[in-house]
Amino acid sequence: MARLPRLGVARWPHLLMQQVHEGQFLARDDTDRQALADALREAARAHGVAVHGYHLGTEAMTLVATPDAADGLSLMMQAVGRRYVAGFNRRHGRQGGLWAGRYRGTVIDPARYVLDALVLVETREAAPQVGAASHGSAWSSAGHHLGLRTDPLVTDPAAFWALGNTPFERQAAWRHRLADGLSADRIHELTQAMLKGWAVMSPEQEAALSADLGRRLSPRPRGRPRKAPEPTEG
Repeated sequence: MARLPRLGVARWPHLLMQQVHEGQFLARDDTDRQALADALREAARAHGVAVHGYHLGTEAMTLVATPDAADGLSLMMQAVGRRYVAGFNRRHGRQGGLWAGRYRGTVIDPARYVLDALVLVETREAAPQVGAASHGSAWSSAGHHLGLRTDPLVTDPAAFWALGNTPFERQAAWRHRLADGLSADRIHELTQAMLKGWAVMSPEQEAALSADLGRRLSPRPRGRPRKAPEPTEG
């Protein structure tokens, strides 16, 4: 079966993940992680992508980001790969690629799902096997949203600003969101959508966006389509 084009929609937030080859590490130490964060920041700025949240995990980098243009995410990730992997190989005396194929991603409703996507990214590794909580990590956007530091990589989405009228109110609200976490069903929904490239939004939004993009945004129903009933003689 032909692979669907990767989702990339201008001015819509996306949840995406870039994994590394099995047995490899995304970063071996904090020097690598800083190099990756620097590469991501420069690439996002160059290609018009607002990064709302991120986590630099053991085996994957996960992001919530909104591109200005449909190809912004692809261009950003290509730029990160060229800069970071080349430096990583030089530093560790290795050759070859680091990424396990192309990044996975999905487009999400900015009003209903973007904060859940941020919680997913900032509290655990967004991968098929969910890892341990990481919101205390220096290598995620959680510290920025909790008011522990100002992260130049992060652009807060409108939904985050709506959490309170002051930074203190927003940070306190976010602390509660991270502590509450997500239900197992929501984790599964977001993770599977990200891995398979299916949109996470209302049916009405999906239908309109699918028509604009000229591609389906959700899987076809399983099984054969039902046959129309035979006409009866009147």
